[in-house]
Parts: sequence; structure tokens; C-alpha cells
Amino acid sequence: MQIYSQSLVLPKNEIHIWRASLDRDLACLQQLAKTLSSDELDRADRFHFETDKNRFIIGRGILRNILSHYLGIEPARLQFCYGSRGKPALQTGDRGNLLHFNLSHSQGLALYAFTRDRQIGIDLEYVRQLSGLDQIVAQFFSTREHATFLALPPSQQQAAFFHGWTCKEAVLKALGEGLSLPLNQFDVSLLPDRPAELLSINGDRAAAKQWLLQSFVPATDYVAAVAVEEGNLQIKCWQWELDTLTFDFSGGCAQTN
Repeated sequence: MQIYSQSLVLPKNEIHIWRASLDRDLACLQQLAKTLSSDELDRADRFHFETDKNRFIIGRGILRNILSHYLGIEPARLQFCYGSRGKPALQTGDRGNLLHFNLSHSQGLALYAFTRDRQIGIDLEYVRQLSGLDQIVAQFFSTREHATFLALPPSQQQAAFFHGWTCKEAVLKALGEGLSLPLNQFDVSLLPDRPAELLSINGDRAAAKQWLLQSFVPATDYVAAVAVEEGNLQIKCWQWELDTLTFDFSGGCAQTN
């Protein structure tokens, strides 16, 4: 696969978020599979269901394709390393040591987030009916968050859960390797009609203020959140297609608040 003539520039004051469908035709699957490493293909082969295997191949192929636009390197030549918690990063030799990224997928949709010189995490969830939300929140959310959840009317609890869950997962992914932080040891704002905010980390409000947290709706029936080291940052959204790069996907990074 050739690098597109269209290159991308990522300024230090910007966050780029890409949206992509993982449900592609056979030609796209085969083209993207050619860019994957042998260990990525081995990992794909371990999936039990063909749909999951194909979505993994397409998801990793898209990641390589996007990175090639920023770095000017053929997608197949990119090399990844992984933190102790599985967070991927570029090998330093790929001219991407200052480029940070994270990805998330749910069902057939994927999001990719990119920054320079700062850690970033993104999480995406397909919104669906879940049973036993109270028990899930009691186990994984903080005492403060659980109290907020219980005070909400039942009609708002599902939205609050997915808002809180994606925010918490994005924060954990941004914090990255080596930091084993239980989900119930930090607080995020839980109300989906309020701006997303990291309130405290292990009770430390000052540490929480070092992070920017934003929740948004990338597509109908989905909710997502991105967490990044604080700064005066502008978020830009992109739609990935095999042979085109489209700025500002439909709905943009529309906040949930």
C-alpha cells in the first residue's frame, strides 16, 4: 500500500480524532492486511469469530495507514512497542517518538486519537441496555460516583453509566503503562448533561487538574471520551476512508453536554 500524497500535520496545540468503520469489503481487508506485521497477523488468527478477526485486521491496518500520513513512512514499515498494560506506542526509530496515539473500538466503529508531546487515551462504547447497572457501578465506580448514580432517576441512569464508564476508561488509557489504578480510586463527573471532568485521582484534586477530559457523541447510539494531558488544545475530527481523508466527520466531536 502506498502512502497517500496527502500528508498530515499535527500541531502541538491540536488533538486529532479519527472515526472509521471496521466493516469493510474483501478488497479493503486484503489491502490493509498486507501492511500488518507477522505478530499482528498471528494475533488476528487467534480470534474465534471471523468478524472479530477481520475487524482487528482492518482496525490495525487503518491505524498504520493514518500514522503513515503523519510520519511519511510506509504503513508496513511502522513498528510498535507495548506498555505493561498493553498500550501501543511507536518505536522511537519511527520518527514518531513525540507522536502519541490511542485507539478504541466498539461493534463496527473505531476511534483513533493523536497528539504530540502529551499522553492521550480514548474510549468508545456502543450504548445498549445493560442489566444490573447498580451492581456494576457499586463495584467499579467510586463512592461519590455511586451516590450520584443512585440519586438520578432511572431514565437517566443508563446515559450516566456510559458517560462515566467511557470517561474513566479514557483516563486509565491516558495514564498508560505501569500505573495500576483501580477504577474506583478516581472520580469523574457523571452527569451526561454537564461538561466531562476528572475531579480527583486518589483524592488528589490537583493531580486531576493536569488532565483535560471531554465526552462526545461520534455516531448515533455511541458515546466516547478522550483524556489528554492538560493544555490549550483544539480538537479536530476526521473521517477515514481507504483512498480519501475527509475532515470533520458528520456530527463532529459533538460534546454530550
